[in-house]
Amino acid sequence: MYAIIEDGGRQLKVGVGEVVNVDFRDLPKGSDICFDKVLALCDASEHRIGQPLVDGARVLGKVLGPIMGPKLVIQKFRRRKNYRRKAGHRQLYTQVKITALELSGSSLSPSEPAPQPAE
Repeated sequence: MYAIIEDGGRQLKVGVGEVVNVDFRDLPKGSDICFDKVLALCDASEHRIGQPLVDGARVLGKVLGPIMGPKLVIQKFRRRKNYRRKAGHRQLYTQVKITALELSGSSLSPSEPAPQPAE
């Protein structure tokens, strides 16, 4: 089971238990976060695709804390002009663990395997 959500102008495919990086939000570690822009919700038996959003669907998560992205190096150079500049940048993200996918108030949990009968 998975959902496709929109956050920060990007689309993310998320499932229960996954850890995703979203744009930085100033939220304390351990707080809850809700994504209301659900574009598609897919279960083992059915697929719901929104036009543009799925009505009543939301994705819940727990904030794990801020995290730094990869180091990007920016270089400027003009030949024969003795002009060289080097700078770096690391984007700040918020790391979120997806805890539940909800549709109209009912929680959709991943299908658990049936217990094996004892022999």
